[in-house]
Amino acid sequence: MSNVSRAFLSLGVAALMCGTAHPQGVVTQRTLSLGMAKTIAEATIAACKTKGYSTAAAVVDRSGQVLVILRDEQATAQTAEMARRKAYTARMFRTTTLEFQKRTMEPNYAAQRDVADILALGGGAPIAIGNEIIGAVGSSGSSQEQDDACAKAGIAKVADMLK
Repeated sequence: MSNVSRAFLSLGVAALMCGTAHPQGVVTQRTLSLGMAKTIAEATIAACKTKGYSTAAAVVDRSGQVLVILRDEQATAQTAEMARRKAYTARMFRTTTLEFQKRTMEPNYAAQRDVADILALGGGAPIAIGNEIIGAVGSSGSSQEQDDACAKAGIAKVADMLK
């Protein structure tokens, strides 16, 4: 047996002994549909519009990838990008961006704000079924507290389907 073969055999045995071998099989997970994402984004923008704000909304899937970005025709250009980053932040950290903002004011967590695409401004909220986060929504274009309320209103629009 060659030295290379022995090395691979040793690594394989070591992995088995350490319990790092992974079972094979199919992983099943819930996925946010495009239709639901559109409904959430539309409801998010509508909630802010009723308060007099022209905003943008973004919905990301469980991996943080964009499913939908909508921008009111009167919303400024940067709102779409800010909504996307808020949704991404809410998904990646599994919490609202208002909570993330508060937590990262502590020095031990402040560096989390430096991760690419993270935005520590209110307006992002995770979309969950039970404890499983399947996506997030971000709202931008009003105050941080109002954006937070609008994002939550967007999720509330589909709450019955998230059970």
